Amino acid sequence: MNPQVNWRKVGLFVALTYLVSWAGFYIYLRQGGVWGDSMLVAILYMFVPLAAAVAVQKLMYRQPIIQPLGISFRLNRWFLVAIILPVILVSLSVAASVLVPGVNLSTSVESILERSDYTPEQMVQLRGLFETTAIHPLWRGLLAGVVAGFTVNAVAAFGEELGWRGLMLAELKPLGFWKASLVIGFIWGLWHLPAILQGHNYPENPVVGVFMMILFTTLLAPTFTYVTLKANSVLAAAVFHGVLNGLAGLSLMVIAGGSDLTVGLTGLAGLSVLAVLNVLIRVAGDIDGLQGEQMGTPA
Repeated sequence: MNPQVNWRKVGLFVALTYLVSWAGFYIYLRQGGVWGDSMLVAILYMFVPLAAAVAVQKLMYRQPIIQPLGISFRLNRWFLVAIILPVILVSLSVAASVLVPGVNLSTSVESILERSDYTPEQMVQLRGLFETTAIHPLWRGLLAGVVAGFTVNAVAAFGEELGWRGLMLAELKPLGFWKASLVIGFIWGLWHLPAILQGHNYPENPVVGVFMMILFTTLLAPTFTYVTLKANSVLAAAVFHGVLNGLAGLSLMVIAGGSDLTVGLTGLAGLSVLAVLNVLIRVAGDIDGLQGEQMGTPA
């Protein structure tokens, strides 16, 4: 008999994650906080899915955490894929952005600094640094994003991934690869709602940005599922997530023109890249062994 989805368990996790995340966000704003001003608040928000997953799995259902939720430190080539793939996705999103009318590629030092979020004092220091070194700021940003991605960023991303690609993927595996991925992607995207409304990722269009973020995470979720299952570890998803976060802003720094809805990884350009990637995953046909009951087994 095929296993059935424990919707009660999934519902408890989602409800607890949303309740704690959104209530905490509301309290932070009521106390005068501004989203984006505190890195600690952002990290705490990212760790709520982890806390909810542990609470549901261990405290409510009295079940083990490590193996069922896919925590494995056994490295394999898919961890390297988790590092390289975000670089490819960001690069392709830049290429797709340039195809948008009125958008140009601009990689000069001055143009990159103008589109960054550095303070005037930092910009002066960086100009001096770039004048004394042969390394272009684009390559510095790329290296910094990758290194931060699989180190500190991956630790923060693990806070999310133990929930999305840990508990939820484990519980939704009877749905099969695509349905499980799309359900997780939708819930993952909607979870960002408070931050998006405060200008995160889509500062020019926060309301429309909520729907864009849901579409973005829904299109991105199958790739996360694929990497997680191929690596047989939720830690690979954390690395993928961390590097992607570290590089996403870089795509906007080398693009002139367009809006937050059209360019960059989270704009229409990036969504088109993710849509093509999903088609490639589908056409490749390498997910047959990752369907239904067999999801979560070593590839």
